[in-house]
Amino acid sequence: MGKSSKDKRDIFYRLAKEQGWRARSAFKLLEIDDEFHVLKGVKRVVDLCAAPGSWSQPSQSPPKIVAVDLQTMARKFKRYLNIGDITKQSTVEQILGYFEGEFADIVVCDGAPDVIGLHDFDEYIQAQLVLAALNITTHILRPGGTLIAKIFRGKDVTLLYARLLRFFERVTCAKPRSSRNSSIEAFVVCQNYRPPKDYIPTMTKPILDLSYDENNKLLGPSRLIVPFVACGDASGFDSDQTYPLEEKSLDPLQPPIGAPYRTAITLKQQNYYNKIPS
Repeated sequence: MGKSSKDKRDIFYRLAKEQGWRARSAFKLLEIDDEFHVLKGVKRVVDLCAAPGSWSQPSQSPPKIVAVDLQTMARKFKRYLNIGDITKQSTVEQILGYFEGEFADIVVCDGAPDVIGLHDFDEYIQAQLVLAALNITTHILRPGGTLIAKIFRGKDVTLLYARLLRFFERVTCAKPRSSRNSSIEAFVVCQNYRPPKDYIPTMTKPILDLSYDENNKLLGPSRLIVPFVACGDASGFDSDQTYPLEEKSLDPLQPPIGAPYRTAITLKQQNYYNKIPS
C-alpha cells in the first residue's frame, strides 16, 4: 500500500509509528484501560492471537507476558513469544510452565479471521474464535481475572454475551475511540472470572461451541441486553477522519522487520563483488 492509501493517512496509524507502537491497535487497549482500569496491578498477562505484538509491548514496569500466535513475531523486545495454537493442550502447559504454575491475571485477544465481506459468515467465525479464546482462558485465568476479546457486533451477539456471562460476573461491550466507526468490531470486557460450580476445563471436548439455530434464540424475559460503552472523549481524534501531519512528523512507512530477502540480497551482492577482479 502506498502513502496515499487510507491506512497510511489514519491518525492512529501515524501516532503508533511516531510513538513506537507496533500497530494502531495499541490505542484500543489503552482506551479500554482508561475506561475500566483493567491493567492496574497486573503481573501475569496472556496475549492470544498476538501478532504483530502491539498489545504485548512492555510498559515502564512490564509484567510477565506470554504472546501466543501461529504467526512468527519479531523479537524486538525481551518477551516470551510462543508460536502456538490456542486450541491445543500443549499451549496451556507452556503458558502455565512459564508462569511457574501460577495463573494469569488477565487474558487479551485482539485476533480476527481474514474477513471475506459476508457479514453473517464473518461474525460467526469471529464468535468461534472468541469461544476458543474463552475455552483456553478457563485453563489459565485466575478467579477474579479479566478477559478482553474482539468481537464483531451482529444479530447473534447476545448469544455470545450470554455464554461469556456464565463465566464472568460483568461483561461489557466497549467501542474504543480509535476503532473506526465504519467497523463492526468492538471488544467484550469480561471482569471477575468465576467459572460455574464443578466446571472442569478441557481442550478435548469443546463444550463451549453453540449451534446458532432457532433453539438458541433469547426471547421474552430471557432476552439479554448487552451493556455498551463508547471509550474515549468525543473531542479526541476521529479514526474515520483525515488530519494534517505536524511539520516534524515521521514518515508513516516502515520497512519490514527482519525481512528474509535482505539476507539474500546481501549475500548476492557479496558474491558479485568477490567475482570482480582487483
